Amino acid sequence: MRLFKKREAETPDSEVPAAYDVFDDGTENAPSQTSHAPVSPGYSRRTGRGIGVMAVLLAAGLVGGFFAVSNIRAREISELEQETQKSASELPLVDVAVVKNSAAYRPLVLPGETAAWYSTTLYSRVSGYLAEWKVDIGDRVRKGQVLATIDTPDLDAQLAAARAELKAAEAESKVKEADARFAQSSYDRWHDSPQGVVSEQEREAKKADYQGSQAKLNAALAQIAVDQAKVDGLTTLTEYKNVTAPFDGVITDRRVDPGDLVTAGSSASTTPLFIIQQSDRIRVFTSVPQNVASELTVGSDVEVRTADGTGRTYRGKIARTTGALDPLSRTMRVEVELPNSDYSLSPGMYVRTKLEVRQKKSVEVPASALVFRAKGAQVAVVGADGKVNFRDVTIVSDNGDWVDLGSGVKVGEQVALNISSQISDGDKVAVNDSSKAQS
Repeated sequence: MRLFKKREAETPDSEVPAAYDVFDDGTENAPSQTSHAPVSPGYSRRTGRGIGVMAVLLAAGLVGGFFAVSNIRAREISELEQETQKSASELPLVDVAVVKNSAAYRPLVLPGETAAWYSTTLYSRVSGYLAEWKVDIGDRVRKGQVLATIDTPDLDAQLAAARAELKAAEAESKVKEADARFAQSSYDRWHDSPQGVVSEQEREAKKADYQGSQAKLNAALAQIAVDQAKVDGLTTLTEYKNVTAPFDGVITDRRVDPGDLVTAGSSASTTPLFIIQQSDRIRVFTSVPQNVASELTVGSDVEVRTADGTGRTYRGKIARTTGALDPLSRTMRVEVELPNSDYSLSPGMYVRTKLEVRQKKSVEVPASALVFRAKGAQVAVVGADGKVNFRDVTIVSDNGDWVDLGSGVKVGEQVALNISSQISDGDKVAVNDSSKAQS
């Protein structure tokens, strides 16, 4: 067993306990039981006095901070009370606008669509086979220009037969004409014979022969006319073997190819040949609502703006109206004419039309002046004395930012804008002069 001894404390104070000795193997040895040194905490007297001073200073700081915060809060509460009293004593500040006469005309923007001046679907007048088409979609054509040709073997055969019948009728008429001349000469001889030379019966027989031959000649001549008309009709139909343009325009659709069987007519089962449109002048159609239909007049200026992002604007006039409302939409169709010599507008475009609508005499106020309460629409009129007077008004039309009123206010009066719901009838307010100047 290794021996150990107790080390004396390095501090001069005898109250500090002796430290433990440490054996070579790292274990500590308890102090000897024979030691009579008293046991005390491991702090010096100087350290205890420092802690006490710090505690006193901390407490003093906390008390000072408490009183400082209390003073700040008391000052803020006092200022708030003063501001509240000041605000309560001041009148509410309101923006106002001056009532003025509404314009005699107001713009009305409506959607519209363009249409060609003329648009025609071409069908075949004869039955046959398409031999050739000479134009295609997008081609500009002139009136009378050949667009396609049609082979008509059946029509050609009918025309040849009709011409043969006409020739036969003409030959028959010549025979009838010779018979009529002979019958006339015979009747003349018997008619001029002295009384008693020929009997009356023979004279009447010659007369009947003459009249019969004349009737047969007239019938032959009539047959010639019938056959000639038939030939003329078929000849006219053969002219339709060439499909021609009815007016100057643009081919917008082609629905046949060479060799296709085409049938005369324009029924639902018949295939059209071409669609041609004339667009050097453009029609613009728009539908106006019932409440302004009666205010539009023919000849009024209209501004048309394209909706393709280019912002192109065109000016035209109202050419005509339907004069009646559509029972489904309660709108009236209006047509506007526009020149289009440069073909900048195409049929079928969506456009915006700006119409000038004549309106009845009324006054206008900003939309923000309206107040909707249980009684209906009202405005707050601010008098010269600063008192508010709520009045019932009648709305004629709503134009977005401005509203036309038919009754309730007069020109020159001031109306409050966006008035607070806390303001009641008869309350006094202060007018914001800057808002009055802007109105």
